[in-house]
Amino acid sequence: MLEIARRLDDAGYEAWCVGGALRDALLGGAQADFDLATSATPEMVQRLFPRRTVAVGLRFGTVGVLDGRRVLHEVTTFRKDVETDGRHAVVAYGVALEDDLARRDFTINALAYHPLRAEWRDPFDGAADLARGLVRAVGEPATRFREDYLRILRALRFAARFGFTIEPATWDAARTLAPGLERLSAERVRDEWFKGLRTAQSVAAFVGLWQASGAAARWVPELRSETEVRGFAGLGAVPPGAPRDPVLLTVLLTIDPVRVLRRLRASNDEVQRAAAVVAAPAEPTVGGATSDAAVRRWLAAAGPAADDLAALDVLRRGAPAPWMPAVAAIRARGEPLSRRELAVTGSDLQAIGVPRGPALGRLLDELLEVVLEHPELNTREALLARAREAAGPR
Repeated sequence: MLEIARRLDDAGYEAWCVGGALRDALLGGAQADFDLATSATPEMVQRLFPRRTVAVGLRFGTVGVLDGRRVLHEVTTFRKDVETDGRHAVVAYGVALEDDLARRDFTINALAYHPLRAEWRDPFDGAADLARGLVRAVGEPATRFREDYLRILRALRFAARFGFTIEPATWDAARTLAPGLERLSAERVRDEWFKGLRTAQSVAAFVGLWQASGAAARWVPELRSETEVRGFAGLGAVPPGAPRDPVLLTVLLTIDPVRVLRRLRASNDEVQRAAAVVAAPAEPTVGGATSDAAVRRWLAAAGPAADDLAALDVLRRGAPAPWMPAVAAIRARGEPLSRRELAVTGSDLQAIGVPRGPALGRLLDELLEVVLEHPELNTREALLARAREAAGPR
């Protein structure tokens, strides 16, 4: 990064470190690769770094530049908004650093550092807000939110991620302008929802912010209450920064996760994964007891959703379910749980006279039931004998 800044500076252009990595460094986070804001236009940046640039966001004034370690840094031209519609902005170049910082969303994100001169620019007291634990809009909050309503969701995410308070005027504007969230694309809302779930210090607090701000009413009305979410013992055991699965959390936190994920334009795989969890039996108890046979039947019914169901149980209870040792033992022994794991195939059954069609499928299901109860019977000889007995005069 220093080499990129030095070349820009030697060519007569300003080059400042900006963005979330700078904010996170001030909060004591691990060193990250910083992005740069510059007075050079995208075309100038491309000319200064031939064969080292990637057009990562030219229409937004951003060029990716590879440093000596082949790490990509975003280099963005100073800009200011000249027109906004609540979702997109038309920007102008040829402005000063202060103009560029003034268009940013929150004071904690409107900081700049010159890496060659060790000089700071903080025109909106962002460093003081970091020290106070405050999310505060740059300038007039309502104006910032009307420029891009996604900033309301970003305020919720930053507050939950850092354990900060949203400054009263910023919070009032966010709640008042929450109806504008309906103008956002589902994809942008989904990305903020997923990022928030991954990074929040407290998932329950994040849920509470979405509820209290009015964001949930417009995009996730199926969201459970903060009080209900605080009852999930396992959520408090997930430390900030630990891997979190936003699809699984959406299943846990909403009463109709499939509907929510479809509304947020999640991928087909993500929607189908949630649907499989919802459709599967939650646990393998039969008559209040759990036997190995019941666990095998549960694993067979749950299929690929079994691991997700187990992870959800940990999030709800705060500990693995009591049948998980049985699951591990069944898997270690390689006991059959599906038709394809039977010691006989449909072709084997046809060879003894079972016709193709529904009868063949029913017989395979009957044989699977046999081995789910008695896995030791999963041999070719035993299953063909059972099949002949079951087929009878068919």
